[in-house]
Amino acid sequence: MLRPAWRALRCLPRTVWLLGLVSLFNDTASDMIYPLVPLYLASVLMAGPRTLGLIEGVVEAASSLLKLVAGVLSDRTRSMRGWVIGGYALAGMARPLIGLANSWVGVFGARLLDRLGKGVRAAPRDALLGASVEPGRRGLAFGLHRAMDNTGAVLGPLIAAVLLARGMGMREIFLWSVVPAFVVIVLTLRLNDPSVVEVSTRGPMRWNLSGLSPEFRRYLVVLGLFTLGNSSNMFLLLRAGDLGTDAERVVLMWALYSAVAAIFSTPLSALSDHFGRVRVLGIAWGAYAAAYLVLGLLPASGWALWASFAGYGLVMAALEGTEKALVADLVEPGHAGTAFGWYNLVAGLMLLPASIIFGELWQIATPLAAFAFGALCAGLATVLLLTWVRNGRSVSV
Repeated sequence: MLRPAWRALRCLPRTVWLLGLVSLFNDTASDMIYPLVPLYLASVLMAGPRTLGLIEGVVEAASSLLKLVAGVLSDRTRSMRGWVIGGYALAGMARPLIGLANSWVGVFGARLLDRLGKGVRAAPRDALLGASVEPGRRGLAFGLHRAMDNTGAVLGPLIAAVLLARGMGMREIFLWSVVPAFVVIVLTLRLNDPSVVEVSTRGPMRWNLSGLSPEFRRYLVVLGLFTLGNSSNMFLLLRAGDLGTDAERVVLMWALYSAVAAIFSTPLSALSDHFGRVRVLGIAWGAYAAAYLVLGLLPASGWALWASFAGYGLVMAALEGTEKALVADLVEPGHAGTAFGWYNLVAGLMLLPASIIFGELWQIATPLAAFAFGALCAGLATVLLLTWVRNGRSVSV
């Protein structure tokens, strides 16, 4: 059974593997610092959950607006490579600036540049990935990409944990994240644009949903509801610290989450190639609601918290690649950049109210209230996905 699976992976195009390597090194750089940001804000810069929610919500919303622009323009110009190169370069050079920040405003500025880099690259990269493989293997391709992305998210925290154990401060770790960023830039220069169906460049550019299918529009509405309860993952790290976990163990918990996601992203996303995108995604969203409730109910740090981070990684392994494969299924190839732009726009814009609401509920009520709100949104979105969206094209879902 393992041999056919490995053969299927080996047969994926060069572009799929190259984009996977780019994400691996990029997330190594990103996740060297990601689990340290909330701790740095709280312990060094004395900023609380409300500030964290504001920063993460605003930077993700700004990033999402740029994702739509980049997606539409990549469809218009039929070029995705340049956007991918520029986006990764901007993010890689911005992250180390967090180590130079002396206030939460400086962290906000560095995070904004980082997320703008993601905004430039995200939709063109996903469109490039979807165009590089036939529809029947999209779940496998997007799953592999997420697996390699999460492998980097394992290596990054482990490197950070080793550096912390050797006495290096958080500021210095932020600065060292520039090293894998240089590797990313070199790899992106080896990418090529695919041969895709040509789209006319005459007439005005379309910034609305008029050229996209009704099934895709329904999916965006339900995705928006789900994302309203899907606040920044930094709150998970803050939750671990709130329960008494020290910085080194928080970093290792994030590495555990990423390791589980890396191991299971490819097989779980590939299940959607055989059992349907909506069915697999519905199970994943329902499990997400359950995971959030568990994280809100935990009374103290211990083995249950470690198990919760592992379970959350399993949930994310099932949903991340499947969500994107469904986007590619529901639109024509020549509009993939625009569709992924809208997908990322909705997800990112909803993260602004999601993170602000989460931070406010945490600060004025309890962590349980915040996590329960997220679980409620995910549960309602699951019901709509399995009923309303499922009425779309049977071949796609």
